[in-house]
Amino acid sequence: MNKADLIEALAVKEALQEKEAYTIINMIFDGFTDTLKNSGRIEIRGFGSFTVRKYGAYTGRNPKTGVKTQVGAKNLPFFKVGKELKSRVNG
Repeated sequence: MNKADLIEALAVKEALQEKEAYTIINMIFDGFTDTLKNSGRIEIRGFGSFTVRKYGAYTGRNPKTGVKTQVGAKNLPFFKVGKELKSRVNG
């Protein structure tokens, strides 16, 4: 499922116009993004949680040329699956 599928499913299930469903989904995603940007944590009970993990700088290597290069520090979103979702997927 991608974002367009999610918008369409919301529109059909709640009898909304696709424009309204698009606005709702974007509000949710923007809220998630803002929270993660501010080093917050998002927890959806029964589904999972999103956090930001910080990775330090390191020396990498270009696989094509073999030249060593410095890779800067970065923050990446991380998802940890919840127990209920895990059990539902595993049957």
